[in-house]
Order: sequence, then C-alpha cells, then structure tokens
Amino acid sequence: MNAPFPEKCDADEKPPLTVLIAAPRGFCAGVDRAIEIVERSIELYGAPVYVRHEIVHNRYVVDSLRAKGAVFVEELDEVPEGVPVVFSAHGVPKSVPAEAERRQMLYVDATCPLVSKVHRQAERQIEAGRHIIFIGHEGHPEVIGTFGQVPEGEMTLVETVEDVATLDFPADRELSFLTQTTLSVDDTAQIIEALKTRFPDIVAPKAEDICYATSNRQSAVKKIAPHADLILVIGAPNSSNSLRLVEVAERCGTPARLIQRASEIDEAWLEGVSAIGITAGASAPEKLVREVVDQLAGWRRVEERTLLTVEENMIFKLPRQLTE
Repeated sequence: MNAPFPEKCDADEKPPLTVLIAAPRGFCAGVDRAIEIVERSIELYGAPVYVRHEIVHNRYVVDSLRAKGAVFVEELDEVPEGVPVVFSAHGVPKSVPAEAERRQMLYVDATCPLVSKVHRQAERQIEAGRHIIFIGHEGHPEVIGTFGQVPEGEMTLVETVEDVATLDFPADRELSFLTQTTLSVDDTAQIIEALKTRFPDIVAPKAEDICYATSNRQSAVKKIAPHADLILVIGAPNSSNSLRLVEVAERCGTPARLIQRASEIDEAWLEGVSAIGITAGASAPEKLVREVVDQLAGWRRVEERTLLTVEENMIFKLPRQLTE
C-alpha cells in the first residue's frame, strides 16, 4: 500500500515572518489631488474625460480611473473636440496649455503644486539672466515639462556627478540649478556638491526642490532597512520615486524588489527571510499594501509592525474651476 501524500504545511507551521511597514508610504498630497481632479472632472463634465499622459505612474490607479470614465492619451491630437482634458501631475511644457487654448479646449491642470513651484523658479532664473543646470532623469515627464517652461537652450540636464565634469560654460556665465522633485536625496546632494565645487557662484533654489514626500519615503526606508532581510517596494517601473526607494534600500545593504501587485511576489523570495520590509511609492494606494500583507500572511504567520519616521498632513487645494 502506498504511503499517503504529506499534508501541505500551512502558514502556522512555518517560522513567523516579521513585516515592517514603512511610514510614511504611498499616496502623497500631489497624487491625492491629481486623482481627485480626474474624479471630480468626470462628475462635473460627465464621461469621458481625457487625461494627457498617465495621471500618476501606477497601473492600478490608471485602470481604476479608466473604469470610471477616464481616457488616457499621450497628445492633445488624440482628444476629440468638445471633450475636457486633464494634464497629469508631472507637469507639461507651456506649449501644451497654449495649444489647448488655441483649440479652445476645456482643460484642467493637475500638475503637482511642488512641480509648479519648480516651473516658476525656472522662469525667474531665466528672467535674472542665468542659465539653468537641471538635475533629473532624461525622458521623465517631469523633466520634459520643466524644460518646456523656458526657451530652448536655456537649460542643461545633468544626471550624475560625472555629467558635471563635462559641463563647459564661460567663466562669466551666470548659472543656477534646479532639480526634479522625485530624485534620490543622497545622489542629488552629491551632484549639488560637485556643481558648487565646479561653479562656486552657482545660484541654488531658495528651498530644496526634492519634494517632502520623496524625502520622507526615502528616510522611512532607511529606518526599516537595517532590520529587514528583504524590502518590497510597491510601485510602477516608470515611477521615479519608487525606483529611488529600491536604490535606497540596496544602498543600506538590504536586497529590494519593485513590485506592482502582490501577485508578482514569488514565495521563494521568503526562503531564509525572517523580517521583510514593505513600502510604497507616492503613486501607490494603501489597498496594494494591504494586498501584499495578505499575500504574505497566506504563506507565513505574519507579525506586523509599522515604523513611523514623520507624520504627513500636507493638503493641496483643487483648481478653482472644480470647486466653484
């Protein structure tokens, strides 16, 4: 007689798993505002409402809004006549609203106010006669939008300390620098130091451009990383701030993986892991965090702890056209 198959070991029979949840994590005030702008636009104008570019970089959020009546496109040419359009939280070049006005389109600007602040700083630096060195990632929508605030040739992009060494400006050229809002705090500090060493008279922004949410989430990862064997970052592959969270964890010596949904987690990742950290990029909703915890609880007995670094209470006002 054959021996019966052994029963599958359930979660309670495996070693417990400490789950360290970073706080703050997930949605920032700019993302909350952008999502609400799309939802209120649909309520006010009726579906469909078109959105130029992903409103935020998260597939779950985009799909949820699409189900409510949002249509996502890359250019204004794809927007039918007489239909409202929302500009994404990342900001757009000045040419985009100018084109919308030329075509008499109804548009709502969901640009994060902290990105708009960088746009205004760029304008002021050009008005003061300074060339701008912009620290950011080539091709990112925020970078494209910021470059589109000033005349062509008035801004130069640098991505690394090595890029700074290649800059060539006349000794009498007045310079300033600005940064993308979703960069690595540590990397950016090194680039700024290199710029100040190379160009001692370079003008810095009045306040740091990297947004509070980006800084806070990176600090939270630094707090949990020393206590975790693995960190899961919930975010999209095209989300700059989420990718930076992976880098921060790895620089702390803790392996990290970027995931969009709990279904992407491989149970094999938990082999030899007694403590796992979880965080979420600024465009990832809390529902996805709970989804990940539930997935882990299906494999192991979870002991959940939240490690708080700072409280966030930032709120941004909606555009007047949606509140009047």
